[in-house]
Amino acid sequence: MEGFLEFVIRQLVDAPEEVFITRLEQGRKLIFKVEMRQSDVGKVIGRNGHTITALRNLLSAAAARTGHQVILQIVE
Repeated sequence: MEGFLEFVIRQLVDAPEEVFITRLEQGRKLIFKVEMRQSDVGKVIGRNGHTITALRNLLSAAAARTGHQVILQIVE
């Protein structure tokens, strides 16, 4: 799941080498914190938040198969 998230986000941004993903586990919750250039945040969020919503939905569906819950946060 983390590899998928990293691959997709690196394809969306202008500076893929500046994308850092931190994974935290709290029981059944997985929290992914994504840090990137300020100018790339809008590209990951997308128009009206459609891109970030789609990413969250895909991660939630994958996590539900193993009984987990996923939270995706953009750190500015």
